[in-house]
Amino acid sequence: MTPQIVPVRQIPSARPLQWLVLGWQDFRRAAWPSGFHGLVVATGGVLILALAIQFTALLPGAVSGFVLVGPILATGLYDISRRLAIGQTPRLDHVFAAWRKGTRPLIWLGVLLMIAGTLWVTVSLVLFGLFVKEPIDNLYAFVRYAVQQQGDLLFGLWLLLGALGSALVFAATAVSVPLLLDRETDLRSAILTSVRAVGDNPGAMALWAILIMFATVLSLATAMLGFIFAVPVIGHATWHAYRDLVDSSGLPLRR
Repeated sequence: MTPQIVPVRQIPSARPLQWLVLGWQDFRRAAWPSGFHGLVVATGGVLILALAIQFTALLPGAVSGFVLVGPILATGLYDISRRLAIGQTPRLDHVFAAWRKGTRPLIWLGVLLMIAGTLWVTVSLVLFGLFVKEPIDNLYAFVRYAVQQQGDLLFGLWLLLGALGSALVFAATAVSVPLLLDRETDLRSAILTSVRAVGDNPGAMALWAILIMFATVLSLATAMLGFIFAVPVIGHATWHAYRDLVDSSGLPLRR
């Protein structure tokens, strides 16, 4: 099947700041179903962190892999924003219905993101297992190695590979998930549309990526508690990003 790249718009570089404002407004208007997402992600993050602390070799890959699947975790938030825009009152059952609405394309995208996260965990294990000469058996030892002992440039290489992988995932998922939720299209077309939206708006999307990264780092620094607020706001903001960037009027609504 030939992919259909949906038309995309060019936007001002500072537009992501407006997305955050709109995302916060949606969060306030649908606090319970939105906050539910944040609680689930924060709880999952705490469990993953607790596991990774017991098996420190998993820590770098587990945390970054957890972040990689973020776009698919926000599916319900996109539907909440969609309902708010048409004057409906979102409920928690709408969140669960949203997961079924995207059907096969969303499932396959979730599988691809899980595979990407698993591969990154494996790469991290191999890099640190083969090339780190000293034992890293707790979180403090990992941080000390990352900050003080980078003579072999391993940590820099790990960061470079992680940044490259994150950039690819960001480009592929920036608007593809809300597009799949909103309109009848296939996974390949949605991903290519997302990549084009990022490529046609480098300034705005670079700012958007920085804002997401800052929110993620802040959430991790607060022992995952920041995700309770960051996930809903970023998720709702992503819906508004999709509506600004993509002209999907030529595609039928997904029922």
